[in-house]
Parts: sequence; C-alpha cells; structure tokens
Amino acid sequence: MLDGLKNLLGIGNANGDEITRLAEQGAPIVDVRSPVEFASGHIPGSVNVPLDRLSAGLPRYGKDQALIVCCASGMRSAMAKRTLEAAGHGTVVNGGGWRMLKERLGK
Repeated sequence: MLDGLKNLLGIGNANGDEITRLAEQGAPIVDVRSPVEFASGHIPGSVNVPLDRLSAGLPRYGKDQALIVCCASGMRSAMAKRTLEAAGHGTVVNGGGWRMLKERLGK
C-alpha cells in the first residue's frame, strides 16, 4: 500500500539503476530545498533551485536534458517533477531525499 501511495505521489518512482545511469551520463541533480537547508548539507555538484523558484530556474536546462530532482524526503521533489514535466521537460526522475540519493550515488 505504501508503494502504491509513493507511486501516486511520484516519490522515488525511478529505480536506483535508472538514477545511477542518468547521473553517470551527467544529468544535473537539482535540489529543491530552501537555500538554508541546502547550505546545511547537499550532494556535491548539485544545484539548488528552491521549489518556489523552480519556474524561474527552468531556462537553465534544456527540455531534452534529463534531470534528477531531490529534496529532504521526496515530497517537494515529487512536486518539482510534476512542475518540470508540465513545463515540457522529458526525462525527470525523483531521486527522493538527498541523503539517500547521495548514498546511492556514492558521493
């Protein structure tokens, strides 16, 4: 039941192999937490574009560029994924919480 709810919300819907593959191919990691949260710890090389400023940060990425989004728990990154997809971005994966994503990517 929890997996069904996560899929409905778009949390962690990409498997680890897909996230790893995209990261190895150079997909940017977009951390949608606040600047204060980001400053307290983040994945090396990730870019901070807070969720409430995501629309303004969209032009920095081409719509055909794959993106990995993360936050603290996966909820805001699920919203970011939906926002980016609605704006026409093709491949957007929700990496979930940044700490788990950092561990998964070995950073």
